Amino acid sequence: MELHRMRWWHLADVHALERDLFGRSAWSVESFWGELARPDRRFLVALEGERVVGYGGVVVAGADADVQTVGVARDQQGRGTGRALLRALRAAVVEAGATHLLLEVRADNEPAQNLYRSEGFVQIARRARYYQPDDVDALILRADLRAEVTG
Repeated sequence: MELHRMRWWHLADVHALERDLFGRSAWSVESFWGELARPDRRFLVALEGERVVGYGGVVVAGADADVQTVGVARDQQGRGTGRALLRALRAAVVEAGATHLLLEVRADNEPAQNLYRSEGFVQIARRARYYQPDDVDALILRADLRAEVTG
């Protein structure tokens, strides 16, 4: 598995994976196009050969950064792909000078919560019924990056 910067030619595969993973709450392909066009965004894909097996993205706004999305193909979950993406995104925001990294995770997604907690994220809030149309709460998690910022 290799990580690469997400490019336009990955979008059809990324969007298909997004639809499989997130169903009715999946981002549109236009949303991905919009994210790639923004200079304050960093999106990566995980590739097994030519196959997109994962993706993730962050936005940096000064000292704060937010994980926009992370998705890993069902047959690749539990193999370190999500962790590799998360660490690469974290390194990118540290390099950009961010001191905190935030994300939202579905309250019913225990594997993702376990990954994030093992990477130093702690819950700071809960948003009721955030994920629509499924009425699922979001847990807001934050990692303190101040010890990692080198500049």
